[in-house]
Amino acid sequence: MSSEPTASVHREHAAATPMALRPARRSIGAWMLFLGVIAVGLASDLWTKYWAFGTIAGTPVTFTREQALATSPLSLLIPPHTPRVIAPNLLNFTLVLNPGAVFGIGAGRVGFFIVVTVIAVAFGLGVFVLATRARDRAAHIGLGLILAGGLGNLYDRFFYGCVRDFIHPLPRVRWPGSTREVWPYVSNVADALLLIGIVLLLWHAWRSDTGRDVGVEAKA
Repeated sequence: MSSEPTASVHREHAAATPMALRPARRSIGAWMLFLGVIAVGLASDLWTKYWAFGTIAGTPVTFTREQALATSPLSLLIPPHTPRVIAPNLLNFTLVLNPGAVFGIGAGRVGFFIVVTVIAVAFGLGVFVLATRARDRAAHIGLGLILAGGLGNLYDRFFYGCVRDFIHPLPRVRWPGSTREVWPYVSNVADALLLIGIVLLLWHAWRSDTGRDVGVEAKA
């Protein structure tokens, strides 16, 4: 009997394995997906902020970084306006200037958050280059979303001295028997990208761990 078919299968398997394990930094497709997600996410965040602050208050809201850093509270830079109801009790658009991080954490520490965001972006890029494979698409999308969100808010902090927010989920929905809102925070597309990206990375990590466990059991 000829061993040629078996040898052919082995050659095909040997050729396929390096492709599956190829580092993302050596894959054009991985780079295109990663950078494409960053570009689309960043453009979406900046465009929606531009649209929101240009239309929701009835007149364009413009200010400089110097004005933001010299004004307290920042709400003085936004004219009184009625929130735009997108879905009653589910979603409103209202303009807010956030001097802190996500959900207003660390208000007033603009310089600190600029440095932290730059480090986080560099770390995310490092993870893509050093710790992912060409086929890890969920990780590449997650990292791309996180970097897009970080860059979107970094742009605001650098050029405006604060972050422009306008998305208010569950407006006026309160906890039973309480006057406290279920979700009092106003955020933006960048914040949503960050949260979705983190979820995707956790899912990727879970799938990777599960895959290793299955592989160990199969070998046993």
